[in-house]
Amino acid sequence: MITIEPPSTRSNPMPPAKSGLTRFLRRAREVVGLAGAVEVLLTSDAEIKRLNRDFRGKNKPTDVLSFPAPEEIAAQHAGDLAISLDTAARQAESFGHSLGEEVRVLMLHGLLHLTGMDHEVDSGEMAAREAELRRELKLPATLIERTTGSPARPARAPRRKTAAKRRRA
Repeated sequence: MITIEPPSTRSNPMPPAKSGLTRFLRRAREVVGLAGAVEVLLTSDAEIKRLNRDFRGKNKPTDVLSFPAPEEIAAQHAGDLAISLDTAARQAESFGHSLGEEVRVLMLHGLLHLTGMDHEVDSGEMAAREAELRRELKLPATLIERTTGSPARPARAPRRKTAAKRRRA
């Protein structure tokens, strides 16, 4: 399920169509290999900053956060994602594509974190997998490639993270 808050206003970007994002989420979950449901919150910089501070100890906004479910329930509920529409809109403009495409890139990135992958500690496996899936899902450049400028390397099987290792997506 996708929740959008706060509603679009003059200062908040108009989110992409919920129905299209829901179809993409379903397809992306399938290609990533997540069996359980995923909840997605599309929100503001202010709210994602609060979540980032409360759950990661980082008092700043970010683009996407992932919250993997405990392994005991992962088959039913894989976890949750939070995406800042404010940051996504700025990134979309910066990279020259639509807000809808940017939200989809961030969803894919977050879904990979829900599988246990973590680009902050791996040797490029997540970047490679994200690049491969981006091509399959017809998305623009991967989030990792855009921020590091490094090409993706061959992928390796994902590792599950424990609840204690929940990281930024």
